[in-house]
Amino acid sequence: MGDGNGGPADRMRERSGGHTALLYLLLDVERRLVASGILAFVFLGIVAASLVIPDASVALRTDDPVETAFQAFIGATVTGVTVVLTLNQLVLSQELGAVGDQRERMDGAMSFRDDVAELLGETPPAEPSAFLRALIEEIADRAEAVRSSDPPDDLEAMLDSTTRNADTVADRLDGATFGEFDVVRSALDFNYSWKLYVAQRTLADVSSETRDPLENLIDALRLFGPAREHFKTLYFQAELIDLSRTVTYTAVPSLIVSVAVLLFVDLESYTGTLAGVDVGVILVSGAVAVSVAPFAVLLAYVLRIATVTGRTLSIGPFILRETDRDTDG
Repeated sequence: MGDGNGGPADRMRERSGGHTALLYLLLDVERRLVASGILAFVFLGIVAASLVIPDASVALRTDDPVETAFQAFIGATVTGVTVVLTLNQLVLSQELGAVGDQRERMDGAMSFRDDVAELLGETPPAEPSAFLRALIEEIADRAEAVRSSDPPDDLEAMLDSTTRNADTVADRLDGATFGEFDVVRSALDFNYSWKLYVAQRTLADVSSETRDPLENLIDALRLFGPAREHFKTLYFQAELIDLSRTVTYTAVPSLIVSVAVLLFVDLESYTGTLAGVDVGVILVSGAVAVSVAPFAVLLAYVLRIATVTGRTLSIGPFILRETDRDTDG
């Protein structure tokens, strides 16, 4: 989808070309709420299947299907938690290393901050949302400087998009807290790739009066790319650590319920119906939902991480998605 000025839309939701409701679910809804929704879907799905399949309550009490299923849940839970904790160790290992490695990381971070300080003319903020906001506001100021130099018409659409997009994203970054998805979400809605592409494409054709401010704008857009990717990476690390913690918390009740069903539950003791549904089916459905809780948490977190990663595969003026492309004609 375009922005009305000949280029792609600024917001990632509009550029995706897919269902906005699905993208809202994948990105914006709180992850624990998504996991709860998955568990509710599992519970209701099993109950609904028991109402559709003939003699489902009889099959439930024949040949020990419950015992077989919950034995598998126990093994899957232990294996899944082990894998997630291993992933957590891999993430944490990036924070560990010899003093030479740590110094190299420090030098890289300080060098980048020095570049941004030179661009801004002042020391950039330390807080990620304020840092990105200062950089985006500088980009908007430089776009206005290009506009005041009487640029060609084919550059006007990009400049209009840049200032409008920058004002919107800067307002959303104001007061945003790192560790929450708001900072990364706002940064993803600044479509710098298309702006950088258009600026570089027209650089050779503009007048000498426009060339200098346009080069200044390109310099600012070039710095926004690695800044966004850096904070996105830090957010992913924090998200994976939170994922590991949450999976570990849910694994304990999952194991308790699975083992309790194996050792103590005899479905022959649970007869009758509740709201037209066999009581044994309700009991097993609830136990299954609790048993798959670690998987639901893992799925909820990975869906967001995979969605963001899939929409930020490139850095710089590379436009991979068809809906993001600006036609030259």
